[in-house]
Amino acid sequence: MTEYLLIDLDTEKWQCRRCGHDLGSARGNYKEGTLVYDRDPREIHQPIIDPERYEFTFSPDPTYCRILEYYCPGCGTQMETEYLPPGHPPVVDMEWDVDALREQWAARGVDPEEVVKYGPEDGSEPEGERHAHGSQGGAA
Repeated sequence: MTEYLLIDLDTEKWQCRRCGHDLGSARGNYKEGTLVYDRDPREIHQPIIDPERYEFTFSPDPTYCRILEYYCPGCGTQMETEYLPPGHPPVVDMEWDVDALREQWAARGVDPEEVVKYGPEDGSEPEGERHAHGSQGGAA
């Protein structure tokens, strides 16, 4: 589903792709199973001009904006970040038809975990899959 989030179709659970931690029902919002850090936006976007002298400093006002960071409780991997007004509930950013998803993968006759790979476990790249970002000419 994302770099660090998957749905186990057998158990219908959201899982952390790094450690396998169960984050709750795939028919609900995975964010309910995460650790949430409610950050003051001024920590991330520090004032550009002196807040002692100016009311508006080009830094978000925490009375109008907050930053929510979502982390896996098992391994601490950051899974999502969102900017919201104070008091707003977490956004449901993914909603899947789990039954249809299961049917689609069953029709393919393969295990999605075997097909969908986000990169080699050991950090190497198989021959022919190297990338040359920004290189001029020649094979990469």
